[in-house]
Amino acid sequence: MILDSLQKLYIHELKDLYSAENQELDALQKMEQTATDKNLKSSFAEHRQATQTHIERLEAIFKGMDFQPGGHRCQAMAGIISEGEELIGGEIEPHVLDAALVSSAQRMEHYEMAGYGTARAFAEKLGHHEAAELLQQTLDEEGHSNRDLTRLAERSLNFLATKAVVGS
Repeated sequence: MILDSLQKLYIHELKDLYSAENQELDALQKMEQTATDKNLKSSFAEHRQATQTHIERLEAIFKGMDFQPGGHRCQAMAGIISEGEELIGGEIEPHVLDAALVSSAQRMEHYEMAGYGTARAFAEKLGHHEAAELLQQTLDEEGHSNRDLTRLAERSLNFLATKAVVGS
């Protein structure tokens, strides 16, 4: 598709988000299985459920535009996930692993927040107000997930990872 209008760029952004969310859904399942901290496991499980809702919202937006969501692969999310897998695939102490998982998850969240903010702004400019509201709702939820991960890391996981390094 030649990106010769804001409408086409908007569709491209939505396709990118759809691909990113689907990739994240798979990654979160692996992260949940890999995490050693029960609260982190729970956080990943909750975020997987939210991610499924985000996918459904994007599908509703595409349906309203009479457009198909597939046909695009988000290379940025693929790279973020690949870097995380590389980090956690090596020899790593369990508490450090949990801190690494949070780091990787927050990179995914920040990428999505940038994408949802952009897509919402495009939707508003194009007069797609209902879509803009859905995109804002997802943006708010992505921010909430990011803040939850930050609290979990700052209240316990980073401390435990620090103790693991000192204790080595």
